[in-house]
Amino acid sequence: MTTGALDLPDTGRLELDDAKDELRKVLRAHRRAHHHHPTQGHTADCEALTKHALEAVAGAQRVAAFVSVGAEPCTRLLLERLHEGGVQVLLPVLGPRLARCWGLFQGSEDLAERAPRRPPEPSGPTLPADAVGQVDALIIPALAVDSAGRRLGQGGGWYDRMLPLRSPEAHTFAILHPEELVPGPLPVEEHDEPVDAVITAQEWFLLAAGSPAASRSPEV
Repeated sequence: MTTGALDLPDTGRLELDDAKDELRKVLRAHRRAHHHHPTQGHTADCEALTKHALEAVAGAQRVAAFVSVGAEPCTRLLLERLHEGGVQVLLPVLGPRLARCWGLFQGSEDLAERAPRRPPEPSGPTLPADAVGQVDALIIPALAVDSAGRRLGQGGGWYDRMLPLRSPEAHTFAILHPEELVPGPLPVEEHDEPVDAVITAQEWFLLAAGSPAASRSPEV
């Protein structure tokens, strides 16, 4: 496991929702304080993250991904590289009547903020939620993941709905800053779905029952 994991507060005394909210506050504050993206170009961390993510989903024909914003690990170069490689990339979009849908990535120049407080979205027709059942891999955001694959998301519930619709053969990869891979356990509810693997700028690896497998792509 990546060393230097964040020392998260003990939330065992709190109700589940309160525990998640407390951890989200700590993790968001850490991101704001320690992770900044340039307005132009890509950082070395972005290049490294993209390299590991491309290795992780090698061979996939369709991938569900997301557009990073703010202090999230940068996915924008990854989207470009997948698209250039002929991979069909699905991105979250809000459809009619705020339905949770997908849209096809058609290049960075096509992305625009089409709804308030939403990440940039592609133009073009919306695909229904169950289109995620056709992807070979999902690359999803997370504030933290523990060694058993428990994921703490942003709290919007998007992936609570989407992950159950994925194919049983599709792997789910969470993208994190290295220190956000934590020993855990993170608080989870019945509907929370674990992730299969973690991708950071340092490495990527599959998570096995209770502990990460040997790192697949360590930086030397």
